[in-house]
Amino acid sequence: MAENTNVPTVTLQAGSASIEMPQLGFGVWQVENDGASAAVQEALKVGYRSIDTARIYDNEEGVGQGIAASDVPRSDIFLTTKVWNDDQGADSTKKAFDASIERLGGESILPLDLYLIHWPTPEKDTYVDTFKAMLELRDAGKIRAVGVCNFEPEHLQRLKDETGEFPAINQVELHPKFQQKAVRDFCADNGIVVEAWSPLGQGGDILTNPVLEGIAERVGKTVAQVIIRWHLQIGNVVIPKSVTPARIAENFDVLDFELTEDDLHAISDLDDKDGRIGSHPNDLN
Repeated sequence: MAENTNVPTVTLQAGSASIEMPQLGFGVWQVENDGASAAVQEALKVGYRSIDTARIYDNEEGVGQGIAASDVPRSDIFLTTKVWNDDQGADSTKKAFDASIERLGGESILPLDLYLIHWPTPEKDTYVDTFKAMLELRDAGKIRAVGVCNFEPEHLQRLKDETGEFPAINQVELHPKFQQKAVRDFCADNGIVVEAWSPLGQGGDILTNPVLEGIAERVGKTVAQVIIRWHLQIGNVVIPKSVTPARIAENFDVLDFELTEDDLHAISDLDDKDGRIGSHPNDLN
């Protein structure tokens, strides 16, 4: 795995094995396919070694092209993609996986480091069969680790009850205004790594929050850098996204300072039970 950066790693459980994942990665949500290759190449040049995409982003092809065009060996890159809601189910998940791999570059991209269920869509009641299919792909050597996104504790527990395994990771909306403490506590108690999407709260007023501005001024960093550093220090995997080279570099430049315990407490106090930006997992079906 990645050797050339000082990015900390987290350990993902993968059946009887475990693998290391960089804690700071590069997300490509809302990045156009035509721009994904250049963005990925820039991120890899800066030092990122983890790339997060999804079938529904419609940029897997561009991501694969960016990886292929980079000077960084595929073996040094931690690559994640996701199965979309319409593709859930035993057979359809495997077909969706094959299609994603083809878009990402074919056999040379295998094994995929991490495959995620994008949403539980509980009314469809297919996420257990989907998870079982993904475990089969892992056991066949095509995937290194299997995880989920947007799963509530009851969804996670059902996977354990019906398959004998918890997912390695749960990627959820998580930012200072919506800190998901109940989900984080459940995951911590059960060996599930937490990964944050929309880690900066999609911008907005969070970037002008006076508490965060005060910390940023004291440490000589931007508010975005302070938020990313907060994620790292509380144990989250974090995947900020940008297509702007300067911002891609800025989001990575968070490894040379630390927040104090007082900073962490002050940011913890920003949590808002009504701070969710995206859909509730039980409402998206």
